[in-house]
Order: sequence, then structure tokens, then C-alpha cells
Amino acid sequence: MANNAQLQRNLTLGLRILLAGMFFLSAIAKLYPSASLALGTFEAKQLIPMGFNEEFAQYFSRILIGCELALGVGLLQPHYFKRLVLPLSFLMLFIFSSQLTYEIMTIGNKGNCGCFGALLPMTPVQALVKNILAMGMLVYLFLVMKKEDDKRNHFLILTIILASILAIFMVGPMQQKTKITPVIQGTINEADTAITVVDTIAAGKDPKAVKDSIPEVKEPKAKKSGFSNLFPDIDKGKKVLCFFAPGCDHCKETAKDLTKMKKSIAGFPEIYIVFMDEEAELIPDFFTFAGANYPYLTLDVLTFWKTLGNSKDTPGVMYYWNGNLIKEYNGIADKKFKEGEFKKVVLKKFE
Repeated sequence: MANNAQLQRNLTLGLRILLAGMFFLSAIAKLYPSASLALGTFEAKQLIPMGFNEEFAQYFSRILIGCELALGVGLLQPHYFKRLVLPLSFLMLFIFSSQLTYEIMTIGNKGNCGCFGALLPMTPVQALVKNILAMGMLVYLFLVMKKEDDKRNHFLILTIILASILAIFMVGPMQQKTKITPVIQGTINEADTAITVVDTIAAGKDPKAVKDSIPEVKEPKAKKSGFSNLFPDIDKGKKVLCFFAPGCDHCKETAKDLTKMKKSIAGFPEIYIVFMDEEAELIPDFFTFAGANYPYLTLDVLTFWKTLGNSKDTPGVMYYWNGNLIKEYNGIADKKFKEGEFKKVVLKKFE
């Protein structure tokens, strides 16, 4: 009997540590690789598509992650363990599981569920299985624990909850919305470091650098792209609109490929860039790597994803002709930018 009781105590302790670790990891992972980037991405890609408005999403994301952190702490202490901590832990996982089930039924087992942020990507099915197993552990703990073993320090429990939520607000302060100042051709957003707007080598002026030429052909009828609030002349002629993160290696490689094409094709579309303001100090290095400077502006993380499209990813490249979307790339998977393919698209006549 003594051995069985000791085994049960060890199992109970092990499950509490395991579940606490899961909640800690879930909270910390949602702040990776940086709090502002991770929180903005979580809000744009997870909460807003669920119907949250932008302002409430910022509060909800921080309170939610704070509660996960508080539950992690709560699972390791004895106060109101069976009366409060276990039921709330189960309820949170049940709500997450219900949302995952709905997502799987409506759009399928696609993408990263966001449970562990970008640190540990999981599909909705993987996350659902993880939650079901965790709920099973919580049920076991609820059955073997006794209410009379619960200590009842109201102040300690309240302190854990408030301190955890406050910690998330301190680590990831509320982001100020970007006041979008349109970039006029030949000027730079005054908040950014001044750079030369035109390419360092004007394509077409060096005969040795020009290998291809885009013939003058019939153009498509003008329409609105929806991005004139960023760049007023985006709907005039041929333009390449890019959405990049300054520290993103894939974005830098894409920009370098575009610069190479611009130098080798006479009449190549003008290039404009929208940067995420995360690591904005890296923008000068970004242009150095790309081999040219282009008109750009920066947007806060949430506004950036909203402008690009919550379901899309970086690097984003859109080719417009008189406001008509001719070709679009985004992310690093099946819709990623392909230099050879894009070159053919740019050289192709309008039909």
C-alpha cells in the first residue's frame, strides 16, 4: 500500500510538472522571436480572423498569454489547486480544442495553429491531440486530488494572476498604430533614414548591363489596386510592390534577385517596399545586401499583416500594371517568389 501511495504521489507530481511546462512553453513561445513581432502576428493571423477587432485583440492576446503563464505557476503550488487551477486549466484547453475542431472542419488541417507560436509550429490536428492528452491528465489529477488538501490563500492566487498578466503587458507593450504617410515618388518616409530612391545603376543606361527589353505594348485598363494610400502612383504603369521584414533572409534574397533583374531588363517595373517595423534599424543593411535603394515605408506589425493579408506571409511580391494585379508571390512554400518565372511574367506582352 505504501509503495502504491508513493507511486501515485510521484505520478501526480510528474503530471503537474509536465502540464505546468506545457503552459509555460505555450506562453513563452507566443513571444518568440520577439514580443512585438510574435504578439502582432498572433493577433493578425489568429485572433482577427476569428472576429476580434484590432484594439481588443491586443488586450486579449496579452491577457490570454498571461493566464497561460498563471496556470503554469498555479499547477506547481497547492492553493485552490483542485477548486480552481485544475478546472480553469481544463476549460482553457477545452476552448482551444473546440476552436481547433471548428478550424479543422472548415478549412482543414492547414498551417500553424499558433499554440506554440513560431517556436514550435504545429498543425491543428497535432495541437488537438496534444490538448486531448493534456485534458486527460487534468481529469486524472482532479480525480486523485482531494479538496481538503487545497490551501486557500486568496491573496497569493490573485497575485499570481495579476503578476503574470502584468508581466506580459510589460514584455510586449501595446503597439501604437502606424500613421501612414504616403511616399511620393522621389521622397522617403521622414521617419526613416534618408536613402537614394532610384536604383544605384539606372537600368538601360549601360548597354552591357541590359540583356532584355520590355517592348511597348497595349496596356490593361486602369483600376485601383487598393495601395494608393501607401504609394500614390502605384496604379500608374508597371510597379512591383514588396512586403518585407528587414531581418528576413528570404526577403533580402528576394530583393537581391529583383535588383539583378532590374539591372538586366530595360523598362523593368519600379519597385516599392513596405517594411515591417520590427528590426527597422536593419533597413540600411537590407538595401546594402539588395544592391540598390528603393522607395519604402514602415508599418507596425499588426498594420503590416493587415495590409499584406492575414493569410499571407513574407516575402510578399505583387506585380501591378495600371493597378491590375498580374502576379503575386508570398511566403517560402508553394507560393514563394521564383526569379525565372517572374522574369517571364514581366517580359510577357499584355493580352
